[in-house]
Amino acid sequence: MRVVFLSFFLFAVSFSAGQNKPGTPPITPRQIATGLKKISEPEAQKTLHDQVVRLFGRQNLTLGRAAAKIEATTVAWAIIDPKPARVVQQDGTLIGEMTALGDDGLQVLVTEMPNFTQTGYRVESEGMPHLAGTVHVEHFDYTADSLPQKNVPQGKLEKFVWKTSEVFPGTVRDVTVYLPAGFQPGEETCLMVWQDGSRHVDPNGSIRASVVFDNLIHKKEMPRTVGVFIDPGRMTKQPPGAKAANRGFEYDSLGPAYASFLIDEILPEVAKRYQTKFRPQPEAWAIAGGSSGGICSFTVAWERPDKFRKVLSWVGSFVDLKGGDVYPSLIRASERKPIRIYLLDGENDIDNKFGNWPIANKQMAAALKYMNYDFRIDWTQCFHGSKGMAPSLPEALRWLWRDVK
Repeated sequence: MRVVFLSFFLFAVSFSAGQNKPGTPPITPRQIATGLKKISEPEAQKTLHDQVVRLFGRQNLTLGRAAAKIEATTVAWAIIDPKPARVVQQDGTLIGEMTALGDDGLQVLVTEMPNFTQTGYRVESEGMPHLAGTVHVEHFDYTADSLPQKNVPQGKLEKFVWKTSEVFPGTVRDVTVYLPAGFQPGEETCLMVWQDGSRHVDPNGSIRASVVFDNLIHKKEMPRTVGVFIDPGRMTKQPPGAKAANRGFEYDSLGPAYASFLIDEILPEVAKRYQTKFRPQPEAWAIAGGSSGGICSFTVAWERPDKFRKVLSWVGSFVDLKGGDVYPSLIRASERKPIRIYLLDGENDIDNKFGNWPIANKQMAAALKYMNYDFRIDWTQCFHGSKGMAPSLPEALRWLWRDVK
């Protein structure tokens, strides 16, 4: 493993000009590593010192709470300690000696780590541990379809709050609606519903669904589609931004409740607010989600194939959280339903007391194959989360919508 001792170089006028201005992005591990050649210059060292403190937080550095920072496969550590420090793996294998940066004990280290690995580490000085954690390295490159393109018109994102649910009383949630570029009230479009919606529609997030929609719709590689991106329910006493307490109940439970919530509450509200008109054919309705949002999406189509016939699921939780592990046997024992299913998972997904996610998704694929479903499974090295799905999203959407113009 190649270890790079931390330094900094003000390599561009535009970058250096705003280093200490409020609102400018913190320095990244790769930007830090770029400046290694100028560590001997006092002014550059001071600038680097200040930027590292800003990135990790002085209190975190002083108290040994500054977790490693990861950018792609580049990892950075920092600590404030008067004694020379180093970073080691859990078994004591040296990752690298840290480099002093200034007179206050700030020490730093940057290294490249193998992709698709999890490494337990500790930061220690004179054999005494000060900080421990795990670095989780997972990097995929996006294709052009996940990046904004010149001359591609952008759709609009509208947002409202839904807090009068009868299916899930006492909950409140944000709903973001994607309207394709040039959308006209009353225009008949396809529909795609997304669970955990806010983070998946964010053009700067991991999935970047709105950007992919823009590009594929512009190239006519998917039909004009309104996206409805729904967050899971927070309880009314929870503050905005708090982790949604009702997510597991809504997403992991089997049965028709969530489908009814969509069909009877959310979609009529979207139609009323934005004058949307969805094609009546169920082949024009799709639903998507990851993890518990993935099994939720499958459940909706399973319960209501008269409405939804396209499912996009990644790292789907087809395990025993709330009985979802029954699906492979249920698929085999039931009459085949007219739904199309895209699955994605990876060898590094979760294995815990509720089940093994890779095995569960393979069992789903085997059952779907046995029953001659229109399905596809893409297999990667991804961990649990959305990083593995993000670069595959354009191809997944092309496959799902391949026969709808």
